[in-house]
Amino acid sequence: MPRQLGDLEDAVMTRVWQWNRPVTVREVLEDLQQERSIAYTTVMTVMDNLHQKGWVRREVDGRAYRYTAVSTRAAYSAALMNEAWSRSDNPAAALVAFFGMMSAEQREALQDAVRMVSPNLVETPGNPAEPTAGATGDHAPADDVPPESGR
Repeated sequence: MPRQLGDLEDAVMTRVWQWNRPVTVREVLEDLQQERSIAYTTVMTVMDNLHQKGWVRREVDGRAYRYTAVSTRAAYSAALMNEAWSRSDNPAAALVAFFGMMSAEQREALQDAVRMVSPNLVETPGNPAEPTAGATGDHAPADDVPPESGR
């Protein structure tokens, strides 16, 4: 499980994820400078650290590197949620508490996600998730796993 990104690491990775293309330190720097005063060398160090940690890969392009994300923000978020949940001494209670914190939109997104990974489940008015005949509940693991997730 990767550790949670620091604030500046997250700001850099947000751009790499959003742009979804190889990026240079200069591009990230110019975008970050719209929000804060920051030095080129600081951004270069953060991107090198992200490379060393396995979050980005890089390729030489002339005298610079172009960095590309190794995984998606969704995979990163999922790994953080899984790590937090697995550390609970009562995972069921942790899930109930987490669901209680969700907005209506988040609960709807959760229901959509459950439908996507569990196609053998059907909803009925009396039971929101009732297995169909022959359903095993098995599903394929996600294809997109962040670095050091153990897969």
